[in-house]
Amino acid sequence: MPRRPRVATAGIVYHVLNRAVRRAVMFERSGDYAAFETLLSEAKARVSLHLFAYCVMPNHWHLVLCPQGDRDLSQFMHWLTMTHAQRWHAHKGSAGTGSVYQGRFKAIPVESNHHFLIACRYVERNPLRANLVRDAADWRWSSFWRRMHNPHGPLLDQWPVARPPAWNDWVNQPQTESEVAAIRNAIRRGAPLGSSAWTSEVARTLSLEPALRPSHRQTTRAPDPLLTNT
Repeated sequence: MPRRPRVATAGIVYHVLNRAVRRAVMFERSGDYAAFETLLSEAKARVSLHLFAYCVMPNHWHLVLCPQGDRDLSQFMHWLTMTHAQRWHAHKGSAGTGSVYQGRFKAIPVESNHHFLIACRYVERNPLRANLVRDAADWRWSSFWRRMHNPHGPLLDQWPVARPPAWNDWVNQPQTESEVAAIRNAIRRGAPLGSSAWTSEVARTLSLEPALRPSHRQTTRAPDPLLTNT
């Protein structure tokens, strides 16, 4: 059965992520990370979209972005992952040995309010949660570090909502279990992350209604924990 084409509506924020096949290490040296950041810049030059946050980890990466056209998300991600895989194989001398990525990227619609802030916080504190650093600001390969050291660079765009004044401190504080569970559930099921009304509307627009249906482990939809834990 052919894969259903992705539907992406301009102006919707997405939390996008992908992982190396079999969770293998994809970024080993500083040059590997720097090359991916260069690819992000090249991809933005090819396809117009807004990039708000990102984090590149040893075996996966996260992006928070907003496409400007209905086909921009798929075009941007196709070029980014295809070109990265080609250059990765060329650098390693491993062409013809198999896939670099475990599959298609995941793209989770995110409401542009406090849910956006929580998603960006989740992305930027990834290396801290993985015990790679003691302060999220020390992870060189993320928007958190780049915003502190190159705030006016072309890679990152202005956020659709105001960033809290104490953002740096907030990123370093642990997220509640309910916040993390809500984000991971949205990633696992491909469901929008936002208020109930917004989630239902976007699910209809993007044909994501199946992602909102209770799974065989869940008979009723859980309340939105992000609305009570911000």
